[in-house]
Amino acid sequence: MKRGMLAAGAVFAAAACLAAGCKSGSGGGGSAGGGAVGVDYPRSDTDFWNSYIKYVPQFGKQDGLDLKTTNSENDIAKLTANVQSLMGQGVKGMVLAPQDTAAVAPTLNQLKQKKIPVVTVDTRPDKGDVYMVVRADNRAYGEKACKFLGDTLKGKGKVAMLEGDLASINGRDRTEAFNQCMSQNYPGVKVIGLPTEWKGDVGANKLQTTLAANPDLNGIYMQAGGAFLAPTLNVLKQKGLLVPPGDPKHIAIISNDGIPEELKAIEAGQIDATVSQPADLYAKYALYYVKAAIDGKKFAPGKTDHDSTIVAPRPGLLEDQLPAPLVTKDGTYAGSLKATDPQLWGNQVK
Repeated sequence: MKRGMLAAGAVFAAAACLAAGCKSGSGGGGSAGGGAVGVDYPRSDTDFWNSYIKYVPQFGKQDGLDLKTTNSENDIAKLTANVQSLMGQGVKGMVLAPQDTAAVAPTLNQLKQKKIPVVTVDTRPDKGDVYMVVRADNRAYGEKACKFLGDTLKGKGKVAMLEGDLASINGRDRTEAFNQCMSQNYPGVKVIGLPTEWKGDVGANKLQTTLAANPDLNGIYMQAGGAFLAPTLNVLKQKGLLVPPGDPKHIAIISNDGIPEELKAIEAGQIDATVSQPADLYAKYALYYVKAAIDGKKFAPGKTDHDSTIVAPRPGLLEDQLPAPLVTKDGTYAGSLKATDPQLWGNQVK
């Protein structure tokens, strides 16, 4: 991946055609500037999603979009109600980030019947049609975390994995990929899975129990730093285990998200690495694609001009997999970026 494309401050060039096979749809279609676009925020209880929420109006303004926003607060019933409200406001397209990727299917079917195009961001629905999915390769998150911990521990030890909600494709992808990678490449590492439903307090309680039963724990994989970073550090601090790399008691930790607090924790020696999930690019390209949908543009699988690849995870569905780099303190492991790299969105948040 090209590091130069990771900056959040890149100008939003909406007129550019993103992928091979992109063309104007027959009949054209009205400009997105001539109609409202609905955006439902999935939650506002993690630093990652709060960052995404800040980026959406910035990029919406750059492209002249009239945004109508709601927040479903990790509740599928509230998401359904919010979609009804947005339809009542006459939106021409919607950006959704359903956390329950199975239960959202009826809502997507209703929007399809109303001919309102949908872009989902961060998650891919298990069923239902959407114009484009904007996310990173979440299986790669699990694989990168596995390889980093497996190599750091030299193929031996015990690792606790704070799993996301397995009702979400993101939780499933990260969990399955991590487990498969460990089984195939590091059979000497025992993985202790801790289901959390993306809840920090649940993760903290289960980590407390795990450490009590496994005082020889060597590593932790947090599937969402925004939810798990602070609770995990608090647990380790209480047990006298929040020590820097090189200390015999140090527990190797890798996270997912790339929020500013994770980057600071890497610099402080509290955690070892993270995979930077692009909150800025999620907002930027979700809005790009919903405008493209309203304007009648079409896309096909292939490389894009923004260092990503459009894939077809199932017939009729396209997913733009955005870059999500591994981040370490010195940037020497497997082409990782330094935690202080100014191109990382987490270092650009003010």
